[in-house]
Amino acid sequence: MNTPVIIAGVGMTSFVKPGTEEPYTVMGAKAVRMALEDAGLDYSQIRQAYTGYVYGDSTAGQAMLYDVGMTGIPVINVNNNCSTGSTALFLARQAVQAGVTECALAVGFEQMARGAIDHVFHDRPAPLGRFLELADALQGHSESPMAIRLFGGAGAEYQERYDTQDETFARIVVKARRHAQFNERSIFRKLLTVEEVLASPRFTGPLTRLQCCPPTCGAAAAAVCTEDFARRHSLNSSVAIVGQAMTTDFRSTFDERSRMKVVGYDMSAAAAQQVYEQAGIGPDEVDVVELHDCFTTNELISYEALGLTPEGTAERFVMDGDNTYGGRVVTNPSGGLLAKGHPLGATGLAQCAELTWQLRGQAGARQVEGARIALQHNIGLGGACVVTMYRRNA
Repeated sequence: MNTPVIIAGVGMTSFVKPGTEEPYTVMGAKAVRMALEDAGLDYSQIRQAYTGYVYGDSTAGQAMLYDVGMTGIPVINVNNNCSTGSTALFLARQAVQAGVTECALAVGFEQMARGAIDHVFHDRPAPLGRFLELADALQGHSESPMAIRLFGGAGAEYQERYDTQDETFARIVVKARRHAQFNERSIFRKLLTVEEVLASPRFTGPLTRLQCCPPTCGAAAAAVCTEDFARRHSLNSSVAIVGQAMTTDFRSTFDERSRMKVVGYDMSAAAAQQVYEQAGIGPDEVDVVELHDCFTTNELISYEALGLTPEGTAERFVMDGDNTYGGRVVTNPSGGLLAKGHPLGATGLAQCAELTWQLRGQAGARQVEGARIALQHNIGLGGACVVTMYRRNA
């Protein structure tokens, strides 16, 4: 990426439990207005909009944005499972960088139902059918919800390879809650102990109930633009995207019969490597990370996929506190999906908002001191992974 793209403004609603939320049209419009106000932009200056959601009818993006303005611009609806928000950001960034437009909007929202995520359409092939069939073949069938089966199996494989303790996984959600206590937008801010985490009901592999992210409702947005546009309109250009990559599954996802690869380990590793090469910045230079901790097991294996620690060393990384304040790199200062919640379409843009605040020095009590380089990791099974690197401009 020879031309950085500016994050001109971000906005995010609080995440809430299903059943207590406002309609998606209200949540999404709030996030957009926050991002526009943060940037100092009028909606009429936005030339393209990418709207991300998973659970909603076609053109829900238009229904939401029409409450903000009706200017006739292209509105593209995006659905890429849990990486939907980052996919919207990827498309907006790509349009700006390619010179298609000077200023674009990415927004993600989700109005979710209670309970575990499941298939919606039962009269056609399920997109995750091959993934679940392989998981069942490798670890036996389970009645647990599909995401728990997949990510729990990945954690079990890591344990088998490296003799990792259950306590190590539990420590990740303890850390998440400790970070989230300072995030007013997070849904779970009560501190936990390792003992409480391990005593909660057991699911697949090392996973217990408290190690699984909750479905929530919310919205987040980002306005992106060229450096020239920011300069002409006197916008805040202190944060820029300097690397971004999207990957989908490789043959190894199925052919190598690895439960870790079924949940996207290779996608994450490939996307991260592309981003490091684009930016000319390595993982050892990253100060703060928002990574996809839908389950503690995925956070742990993602440390290695992203190159934050060598393969086989994630347990030491956790036990030494290298994943938190005072350690090598602060991971999920927002509390992550485990504590903040996971409204699928909004998650990637919520990560973007948190990292923008961190690089601006606007994160309050959870501020990572001197943060200059930030990394974002958002994955969706089925599959798609988006990794983004941000830099604070001098």
